[in-house]
Amino acid sequence: MNTNKPIKNVVIAGGGTAGWMAAAALSKLLGKNLNISLIESDDIPTVGVGEATIPTLHVFHRLLGINEQEFMAATNATFKLAISFENWRDENQDYLHSFGFLGKDCWAAGFQHFWLKGRDKGFASEIGDYCAEHLGSRTGKFAVLPNQDLNHAYHHDAGLYAKFLRKIAEQHGINRIEGKITEVNLNQQDGQIESLLLASGQLVEGDLFIDCTGFRGLLIENALHTGFEDWSHWLPCDSAIAVQTTTTSTPVPYTRSIARESGWQWRIPLQNRTGNGLVFCSKYMTDEQAKQLLLDNIEGDLLTEPRVIKYKTGTRRKHWNKNCVAIGLSSGFIEPLESTSIHLIQRGIVRLMQMFPAQGLVQADIDEFNAQTKFETDNVRDFIILHYHVTQRRDSKFWRYCSSMPIPESLAHRLEMFAAAAKVYKYPNELFGESSWIQVMLGQGIEPKQYHPIVDMMEDEELKAFLNNIKSVVKRKNDNLPHHYDFIQHYCKSPMM
Repeated sequence: MNTNKPIKNVVIAGGGTAGWMAAAALSKLLGKNLNISLIESDDIPTVGVGEATIPTLHVFHRLLGINEQEFMAATNATFKLAISFENWRDENQDYLHSFGFLGKDCWAAGFQHFWLKGRDKGFASEIGDYCAEHLGSRTGKFAVLPNQDLNHAYHHDAGLYAKFLRKIAEQHGINRIEGKITEVNLNQQDGQIESLLLASGQLVEGDLFIDCTGFRGLLIENALHTGFEDWSHWLPCDSAIAVQTTTTSTPVPYTRSIARESGWQWRIPLQNRTGNGLVFCSKYMTDEQAKQLLLDNIEGDLLTEPRVIKYKTGTRRKHWNKNCVAIGLSSGFIEPLESTSIHLIQRGIVRLMQMFPAQGLVQADIDEFNAQTKFETDNVRDFIILHYHVTQRRDSKFWRYCSSMPIPESLAHRLEMFAAAAKVYKYPNELFGESSWIQVMLGQGIEPKQYHPIVDMMEDEELKAFLNNIKSVVKRKNDNLPHHYDFIQHYCKSPMM
């Protein structure tokens, strides 16, 4: 596809986090040369439970010039340094997957190799002691310091985040159209989208359409029949129940992910409330059973009624098809276990801006966009499957299925490399780095058979001093930090508190 028609009119179908992230970025960074409209209906609720993020959100906020304190105060945000995985390896066995980096690497081998030998020799403590964010999660201490690495993320209110971004978009000329899309009109010659018909009778024409209509995929699927790659045989959970409760204790700087009989429960602490939910597989648990399980395991009073969300894990066969780009849930869904939803939204938006077809659509650009998106999405998929598959749990049909199911060859290769010799790797443009893979593989119970021989070049005393020095630096830094919630009160307290 090569069209010489310049792209001037961009139509974003749908609001929510995906729609308003796209609107804010496009209007502020490319808006002078474009007419951008966003269509959303107040009558259509958004999923709105994407309350946890990962550190890559800093990239998006820097592009938009967003002030961290203003954002956090406006969205009731708290800091997130890690995810606590409870009962995943086995019942009553927990571990943390923290942000940041583990220890120090050398040219031939990562820190895990030095740590493994130190542990075998009896003078290395748990691997998280060599990572500032890991220790900060356990002690509840954190502060934003000048010139520090941005290895923290956030817990925030998704609905308030969309409102925050809407203000930015409207300041830069976005045209919001209230209405419900009833029909997607295609060009009879080339099959591209020409316009969207609203229930009011208004016709919204465009050159490029961004589908942010959520699971419905109103444009990318209902109109263009792009196709869907089903991953439910690898990620069998297909339902979630979400509910908000009052806060009963000081928020912790990490998300809790608590494995249950046929899925897992999340607990996300905000400044003014707690977000709760249960992700589960309907083949093993009914909605009513799941609702009761969740209500039996939450703290505080209910602020909302529990609501059920149905989904299918997988991805569109093309994320950009003809003149339509799918962003957010319309592009596919990988469950929220590692808080990747907003990251994938921002990557789609940034990639679109980098490859923006100002002078007209070029098929080679569309193909490259889809190839890059597929590579990145497959990496995230594999990382999520890892949590389910590498487990010692055999206490239910669900966990027995997960532990015995076939897995993608790409993931099997990673697991074999680590189990054999503690080797991990990261390709360019992959989201999860070596420290993440190491923490989760160790946490889920993989024990490497050997470490890299370069470690044996160090005498035991030298290795001991190397490990102790890293550990003491991390501890000293942590000891000098305030409690993270005390810092929030000083730094970004919400006016709603």
